[in-house]
Amino acid sequence: MTAPSPLTYSAFRGPSLLARDTLPAVALAVKRASKADPTQTILIFDDATGQQIDLDLRGDDEAILARLAPTGIEAAPPAAPRGRGRPKLGVTAREVTLLPRQWEWLGAQPGGASATLRRLVDEARRKDAQSGRSARNAAYAFMAAMAGNLPGFEEASRALFANDRDRFEALVATWPGDVRIHTIRMAFGPRDE
Repeated sequence: MTAPSPLTYSAFRGPSLLARDTLPAVALAVKRASKADPTQTILIFDDATGQQIDLDLRGDDEAILARLAPTGIEAAPPAAPRGRGRPKLGVTAREVTLLPRQWEWLGAQPGGASATLRRLVDEARRKDAQSGRSARNAAYAFMAAMAGNLPGFEEASRALFANDRDRFEALVATWPGDVRIHTIRMAFGPRDE
């Protein structure tokens, strides 16, 4: 089993890629670039979601890194009364509303309703990851922010969601290099050749 790759973030100064790395590394690169030229606008994106994020870059490098470091206080869930379930496994009980025929079907499955729902959710998550839907949604969020006013954006969006890599690449060929490359990488990954 391979280790999960670390989460990456990308910072763009205008249409140019400034940094792509872990959040602390990107934050420090953005701080240095902002200090060198405070008039430039720099946007930072979460590569997993394509969403733009804001960082508090006040203070020295240690202060920035301290704010970005996970703390036990933030990671710990609020204290709640212990109830039924299997807390050592991280199980959280929540309400699910289904029709009687759906409850009947779930109850008849091996392992019962909970085990069946877990299997169905895991299978749907695998299919979502295999279909690339999450990657295309992230790429769209990024390209809407960085390329929403560029020529061919709407047609490129259609090609993106049609999973037509060749057409997408042709439509974005005139976009600024780093924006084009980053969008393609997010949506489709490296080209297998």
